[in-house]
Amino acid sequence: MKFEIRTDGAPAPAWVFSQGVRKGPILQVSGQGPQDPATSEYLHPGDVKAQTLRTLENVRAVLEAGGATVEDVVMFRVYLTKREDFAAMNEVYGEFIDKHLRGGVKPCRTTVFVELPHEAMLVEIDAQAVIG
Repeated sequence: MKFEIRTDGAPAPAWVFSQGVRKGPILQVSGQGPQDPATSEYLHPGDVKAQTLRTLENVRAVLEAGGATVEDVVMFRVYLTKREDFAAMNEVYGEFIDKHLRGGVKPCRTTVFVELPHEAMLVEIDAQAVIG
């Protein structure tokens, strides 16, 4: 059976998709951006570090709403608009992983450089977790 995951801890989807979907032990989190969960306002213009942290917190909210934690994530995909933002994003990402991973295996990650759907977005992140 497949379930839609919804949480007020992350922004509502802007278009026709779910924040997350769980089927059995697999949870897929849709791409999250640097938005305020309550207002969907894009936050921290021009600051990739702050945007990365906000985005990861939005991903974590969907994970938790679906019954997962960061430790259950097998893959993060990070989308950046500029190569020069990689080091700053990677620094914040590493701090986030260290904080939320209690000594387990680090998840896989792919970083792709793209044009994102909203001009204010410097980063977007999605995740896939396997629970149990």
